[in-house]
Amino acid sequence: MNTVVGRAAAWAIVVAIIVSALNAIARKTLGISSNAWLELQWYLFGAVFMLCAPWTLAMNEHIRIDIVSSRLKPQTRNWVEMFGHVFFLLPFALVLTYLSIPFFRLSFVSGEVSSSAGGLAIWPAKLLILVGFALLLLQWLSEVIKRVGVMRGLIEDEHTAAGHQAAAEAEAARLLALQEEAGLAPTAPPAPRA
Repeated sequence: MNTVVGRAAAWAIVVAIIVSALNAIARKTLGISSNAWLELQWYLFGAVFMLCAPWTLAMNEHIRIDIVSSRLKPQTRNWVEMFGHVFFLLPFALVLTYLSIPFFRLSFVSGEVSSSAGGLAIWPAKLLILVGFALLLLQWLSEVIKRVGVMRGLIEDEHTAAGHQAAAEAEAARLLALQEEAGLAPTAPPAPRA
């Protein structure tokens, strides 16, 4: 579910770019602008940030210290991951989900609107915060279940690569192999003249 939501939310970046470009063109050519357009850009950026965070966790692209993690034995890395999920991610996501409920509800019930002239309603942005943290909690549960399965040997670890450097090197090797298959292998640069 988080993959579907994340992929859909990522398109909000394209929409934000279009809104930004149209707003700039209207301001420069017609001399008109609106706070609503600026706030819409902020909402779209917030949607990407909040709704793509659980997807990032699902794809194992979350931040960690790869230089340390890649040097650990798989069993130790699993315990470190589990520790981080239980003692850092869970409390963080629980507290922020809990606090987001009244934060959103009060804004929705009161019909809160931006204080800027021509601004947008505030409650949709606050709803994104609540939904984002709720989805992060669901992804936390999924990650803990998978990690327990990996630690018990019931499932294979989907993310066995030793960090982002190894993933980048594997992707470069895959792209080079595709180039060679297509007959587009890069040629060596000419030797420097003496």
